[in-house]
Amino acid sequence: METLFMLLLLLFLLLLKLKPLNSLHAMIPGPPPPKGSLVEHDKALGLWTIKLPSADTVVVKRTLSTVTEHPEGLPGVEESADFAEHRKSFWSSVKPAHFGVKLTSKSLLGIAQFIFTGLCIGLLGGFSFGRSLLLKFPSFFSAGWFRKSGPTEEQVSSASFKMWFVGRGYSDAARASDRGSKPDKEIITRVSGPEIGYITTPIVLVQCALVLLSQRGNLPKGGVYTPGAVFGPTDIQQRLQENGLSFDLVSTRTL
Repeated sequence: METLFMLLLLLFLLLLKLKPLNSLHAMIPGPPPPKGSLVEHDKALGLWTIKLPSADTVVVKRTLSTVTEHPEGLPGVEESADFAEHRKSFWSSVKPAHFGVKLTSKSLLGIAQFIFTGLCIGLLGGFSFGRSLLLKFPSFFSAGWFRKSGPTEEQVSSASFKMWFVGRGYSDAARASDRGSKPDKEIITRVSGPEIGYITTPIVLVQCALVLLSQRGNLPKGGVYTPGAVFGPTDIQQRLQENGLSFDLVSTRTL
C-alpha cells in the first residue's frame, strides 16, 4: 500500500507540473476547424480519411505550446552566436495552430480495415486473454496487415510511406487578427520515404543521435521536451533528405 501511495503521489506531482494548453489555444487566430465526420473523403488528396486518436497530436501541441511560452525557442547550453540568431529566426516563422491526425486510404475498404483492427485492439487489448488472442492470431485481428512471421525483406524494401500536411490559414496579418474571419489560404505539403517502421524509423533515430553528438552545445540544457522543440532549428531536415526522405510542397491555393 505504501508503494502504491508513493506512485499516486508522484503522478499527482507530475500532473501539477504539466502546463495546460489553454495559452496555446488563445493565441491561435480564427475559429477552430470544424469537427467533421469520423470518415470523410478529402477531395484535395483524392483519399478517404478517418480520424486517428494519435499521440502525435499531443506531441505537436506540446511543441507549439513550448514555442508559445518561448517565442525564440529554447536556447542552447553553449550555442554559438550564429546559431542563436538562426534559432530565433527559425522559431519566429512558426505559428500556433490546431492539429489533428487522420489515416488515409484510396478506398472505403481500407477504412473498414482500419476500423476493424482498431476495434479488435481496443476491445481485446484491455485484458490478458484478449492480448493472448491478438498475439496468437495477429493476421485475423488485423485483417491481414500483420503476421507472426513479420514482413519479408523484399516486402520491407519495396514498401514506402507518405504523410500529407494540409494547412489552412490566413494570407495576411490583418485577416488573421479579425476574429470573425475564416482562413483564406490552403497549403499542402508531403513527407515521404522508405518503409516507415523498419527503415525510416532507424534513419530518424540515428540522425537525431548524430545531431545530439555533434551539436550538443546548440541544444537545450536538458529536461523533458518534444523532438520538435529540441531539433527544430538544427539541420535534421537536411540530414533526413540526404538519407532517403523527401519534403515536398504539393500545392497552395486560395480558399
